[in-house]
Amino acid sequence: MIIIGKYIVIILTFFCAATAGAQERGSVTKLPIPRFVSMKAVEGFARRGPSKSHRIDWVYKHRNMPLMVTGEYGHWRRVQDIDGQGGWMHFRLLSGTRTVTFKGEKNPLHRRSNEGSEILVFAEKGVIGKLEKCTKDWCKVYVSKEKGWVLKVDIWGVGINELRN
Repeated sequence: MIIIGKYIVIILTFFCAATAGAQERGSVTKLPIPRFVSMKAVEGFARRGPSKSHRIDWVYKHRNMPLMVTGEYGHWRRVQDIDGQGGWMHFRLLSGTRTVTFKGEKNPLHRRSNEGSEILVFAEKGVIGKLEKCTKDWCKVYVSKEKGWVLKVDIWGVGINELRN
């Protein structure tokens, strides 16, 4: 049994190493899963399943709200919000425009991508900003008419390892 256990560990280690870096793709769009999008509509229904006949579990009422696509089926996308809630939404309600939402109570937007730079404004929890670019630790965002840099850990709507130019 010990030998079998070792072989299983070796097989799992090989499998994990072979699939490291491989990213799942959507069956419909062939785009990465998971990925972030935003809500195009002023109001959107998240349903229990991928059709209009399924029950509505959530009604989202924030245009540009960031959502994470976790699945695809025909014209439907399974999405999650910052709280992990969601369901299936029709693709016409979603946009590829990238937005983020602030996680903390008082999030500083800096002039430059370092903590010692001037703080331009503070964004409150739940505020939505348009995502422009990201480095390893920072993202440049537009909030109302202000633009500035925020630490990635203070926002939701961008992957922790995601880089954008």
